[in-house]
Amino acid sequence: FFMAWELAGKFPRILEDEIVGKQAKQLYADAQKMLDRIIKEQWIQAHGVAGIWPANTVNDDDIELYADAACTKVIGTTHTMRQQSKKAPGVPYIALSDFIAPKGSPDFLGGFAVSAGHGVDERVKRFEAAHDDYSAILVKALADRLAEAFAEKLHEIVREELWGYEAAPFTNEQLIKEEYQGIRPAPGYPACPDHTEKPELFRLLDATKHTGITLTEGLAMSPAAAVSGWYFAHPRSKYFGVGRVAKDQVEDLARRKGESAEWMERWLGSNLAY
Repeated sequence: FFMAWELAGKFPRILEDEIVGKQAKQLYADAQKMLDRIIKEQWIQAHGVAGIWPANTVNDDDIELYADAACTKVIGTTHTMRQQSKKAPGVPYIALSDFIAPKGSPDFLGGFAVSAGHGVDERVKRFEAAHDDYSAILVKALADRLAEAFAEKLHEIVREELWGYEAAPFTNEQLIKEEYQGIRPAPGYPACPDHTEKPELFRLLDATKHTGITLTEGLAMSPAAAVSGWYFAHPRSKYFGVGRVAKDQVEDLARRKGESAEWMERWLGSNLAY
């Protein structure tokens, strides 16, 4: 939240910081007041959906999702990308597919989409019409934090109840440090930089119907205060960056997705090593 205002530091220590502490305290107080209004006057509506499917890794880098526990009816496929940048001997080049069991071994993959953005645009327009840009930005920043908090809470419910693979309660500090088992990487982020996997996630979840979140032509989510991604439960699953990839992987990914290499390159521009 504070980084959105270019105030560097960890909460709550930032409130006592010699350089930005005074600004941080004022911002924090203003945010608390605004949050109280958001809750009391019900400015924002939150919507979310989660799904868990039987799944297996196929062809090393793809994950098939199934309608049945016997894994006979494929209902979707997500295509992952593998690290290629040179590493030290013995260090693996990983992909998200490594955290899902291969054919013949039962496993699952989850997905989610949440938003705390419905109602934000209307409120922002009112503040802007009143020339109160500070409040407009504050509402948007709080909505973003609420969406992230919703994603964290839903992940907890999935781990402890819906999927039920972890029952240990965690403190807020432990949640921030992500000490729990499993990850929730989002399409377009370092572990899965391919934004074009987002429509498949939305189709599997029927996300627009359940949450009202839509995808723009550029595959951004609308409303903006939204989070979506996959759930991996493997004990050794971790966040990582795919980094830059060579042309052979881009061509292979395009083939697996039924697209042209040129189309794939347009979406992976910052990840191309050539």
